[in-house]
Amino acid sequence: MEDILRYLKDYELVIYVGLALIAIWQIRKFFLAWEELRAAAFGLERESAQSQLNRTAGVLVFLLVLAIVEYALVTFVVPNVQGANPLPTPTLDVLATPTTTLPAATAASSALETPEAQAEEQEASPGCVPGQVMISSPEEGETVQDIVEIQGTADIPDFGFYKFEISRMEAQSWLTIQAQDEVKRETELGFWDTTQIDPGQYKLRLVVFDNLGVQREPCVVSVYVDEPSEE
Repeated sequence: MEDILRYLKDYELVIYVGLALIAIWQIRKFFLAWEELRAAAFGLERESAQSQLNRTAGVLVFLLVLAIVEYALVTFVVPNVQGANPLPTPTLDVLATPTTTLPAATAASSALETPEAQAEEQEASPGCVPGQVMISSPEEGETVQDIVEIQGTADIPDFGFYKFEISRMEAQSWLTIQAQDEVKRETELGFWDTTQIDPGQYKLRLVVFDNLGVQREPCVVSVYVDEPSEE
């Protein structure tokens, strides 16, 4: 089961593209069958066109159901199944960014910066709105390790659901780590297992959606992930 969920997560975009292409093909067949039905003059022709129209409509409904199932599994199920989360895989770092060569002075300066100094350079996220979308813990620039309890608020008009995503400080891609569909107000929002990633500077963001799937501006905090504590 975990292998199937991991496959659905890894090939999410490919699956959506494939379903879209098939849907376009079926939509074209649907309109052709509709034109044949309108132009049919005899009962046998009308029956044939109606049968083709029904089959095509059924395929389109089936494709829509598949897309909804894929979205639900990737958004709500995969983040809560540890074995299906691609992040712990040692052979693939989904948060990695292309290696760039820095000038010697710049590289040395970056190496000497402390996590606190790096955090001070980050601007406060405009998406953090007290009482609506807010991460109150961990705080901006905080050092975290092991299992981190994330606290805050996810409470907007027509609330739908919220999710957590992480990214390396220098990266633009985000990885979903957890999602929930309950309104939360200044309480525990979820947990983040930092033992599954390499130490370093990360961005953690809370993304809240309304019941129509419209995303609010995320609340983002930067934290430093430390080495796991020794048991």
